[in-house]
Amino acid sequence: MSLNTAAQDVARRLRDGMARGVLSFPLTSFTDDGSLDLDAYRAYLAGQLATDPGAVFPACGTGEFSALDEDEYRQVVAAAVEVADGRIPVVAGIGYGWAQAVRFARIAEEAGADAALVLPHYLLKAPQDGLVEQVRRIAAGTGIPLIVYQRDQVAFGVESLRRIAEIPTVIGLKDGHSDLDRLQRLTLTAPDHLLFFNGAATAEIQARAYATIGVPAYSSAVHAFAPEIANAFFAALQSGDDSTVDDLLRGFYVPLVELRDRVPGYAVSLVKAAARLRGMPVGPVRAPLTDPGPQDLAELEKLLESGLALVGATR
Repeated sequence: MSLNTAAQDVARRLRDGMARGVLSFPLTSFTDDGSLDLDAYRAYLAGQLATDPGAVFPACGTGEFSALDEDEYRQVVAAAVEVADGRIPVVAGIGYGWAQAVRFARIAEEAGADAALVLPHYLLKAPQDGLVEQVRRIAAGTGIPLIVYQRDQVAFGVESLRRIAEIPTVIGLKDGHSDLDRLQRLTLTAPDHLLFFNGAATAEIQARAYATIGVPAYSSAVHAFAPEIANAFFAALQSGDDSTVDDLLRGFYVPLVELRDRVPGYAVSLVKAAARLRGMPVGPVRAPLTDPGPQDLAELEKLLESGLALVGATR
């Protein structure tokens, strides 16, 4: 079964964007008391989009999807659609069980999002038939094109991927497992229309390896606070400039990952802290995440300065 016309158009726009730049996963702006700060969010988004990403993915993991209620989610997605203004695709995060995911998908569709990223379902491990049925039920409940995210308890086998790829609105698979043997088998058996994305944590670390098996597109958390670094890395990777890639990995990305791995939740809260260090209006994280302590914050500041210096930029 082939994609429907709307899904074909979104897939084409995403494919074009993926070839041009990194995929932006913006932070969600909160005030010091934890309230949604929509004006700050719009200003932050405008800065993100000015750096020419291939697409924008609001209200996903980096955007603290799980901390948003439905009304806040609607406002965040609508603001992203407004700021993007049709220039690049807007792909909103949806998740939890299929029934709740359908509610979020409908909200995203009404707000004008081009597609939705199906985040891993809540808590439970499930057999392959259940993983496929989850996607089918979400697709049956909304017309918005879907990218399915496999990580943690969600991992599709070859036959399961074939089955979800037959759904007329499923346009892609984002991978966060970094099992390249398994992923290669999926890419080799998937239909040509299915898009693949590198969704590993700090995806640049493994971007070169993913590209060798035909998955060059990736999401960049670094773009959320240092688009200069993210774009320089992308350009070097695209041009085969291994020297620059290695310099950025050694001098910035690997130390960032080592700092990130110290505390659970730093994959988001460290990114948000780095954005604040650069004067970006994103505010604190919401519980259960916590902001970095003074020692880690000081180390992050030095690392940020070093990374920017590597690409000839300043804070």
